[in-house]
Amino acid sequence: MSLSSDASCAELHPVVQRLLQAQQAAGRAALSSLPVPQARQLYDAAAAAFGPGPSVHATSERTMTVRSGERIALRVIQATPQPAQVVVYLHGGGWVLGDLDGFDALARALAVRSNSVVVLVDYRLAPEHPFPVPVHDAEDAVWHVAREIAPAFGADLPLVLAGDSAGANLAAVVCLGLRGRLPIAGQVLFNPVTDVDTETPSYREFAQGYTLTKPDMRWFFDLYAPGQWQQGDPRIAPLRTPDLRGAPPAWIGTAQFDVLRDEGERYAQRLRDAGVPVELRRFDGLVHGYARWFALVDAADRAVDDAARAIAAASATRDASTATSP
Repeated sequence: MSLSSDASCAELHPVVQRLLQAQQAAGRAALSSLPVPQARQLYDAAAAAFGPGPSVHATSERTMTVRSGERIALRVIQATPQPAQVVVYLHGGGWVLGDLDGFDALARALAVRSNSVVVLVDYRLAPEHPFPVPVHDAEDAVWHVAREIAPAFGADLPLVLAGDSAGANLAAVVCLGLRGRLPIAGQVLFNPVTDVDTETPSYREFAQGYTLTKPDMRWFFDLYAPGQWQQGDPRIAPLRTPDLRGAPPAWIGTAQFDVLRDEGERYAQRLRDAGVPVELRRFDGLVHGYARWFALVDAADRAVDDAARAIAAASATRDASTATSP
């Protein structure tokens, strides 16, 4: 496995630095210091700075029934009349925060740049719906998209799973759970949560002062899987899955200044050791959550471009292997 680094900036990107300084000057409270409703309001309000995203061919709002009998929302974003693949996107927010609107701009950008249909999933959040509910909702959504949504856009379109942070965690977990059950052309993971070890070098180095802190992550874990997360269940910590063979090809994008950097890169290495094709990109100068900053930070924009290329490449690779199979 080769680690490709965006060498254009070896230190914190100047725009990122200014944004972080502005947050500190405004006295923005740490998410983990707030009650959950207030943390959600703060997180959702920040999305307004990311802009509306590009125009697309069509969007639609859907609902689906999950295994518990409850209904969750989906947003279908179609870039062009003839998409090349379908992407299920699972948003970040520590399994506690985030909604469809907050990730709409990023989903639109990925759809346009990869010529995809992107389906955003409004999986239920902790603490009201703790582990394993988000995992179940995510898996049920993937099945629903494969059976009910993707066929409307073309016969046998490739299916790619994608997400950021906790959403990337869910995407990775679902990819592993669906091995041998549903063909998935690739997984695209922005700064994924892959482990529960909060004492890695990147956790120690970037514990405070950046977009995601060590106290924030421990708070998220406590809300998502109270009394369970430290046990290392592979459905919470996919890095601890004993056998990763057969996972879909992966693109993993880590950020230099992110507590989750080391575990994302370790997961890439574990996948590669298991024979899974992996493209690992470390984006220097960036912080956790960089993908949503694509309209503000040129390096983040390049990262989203690279992820979109990987989405298209995963589908092209699957099509080529299908064409040459007996």
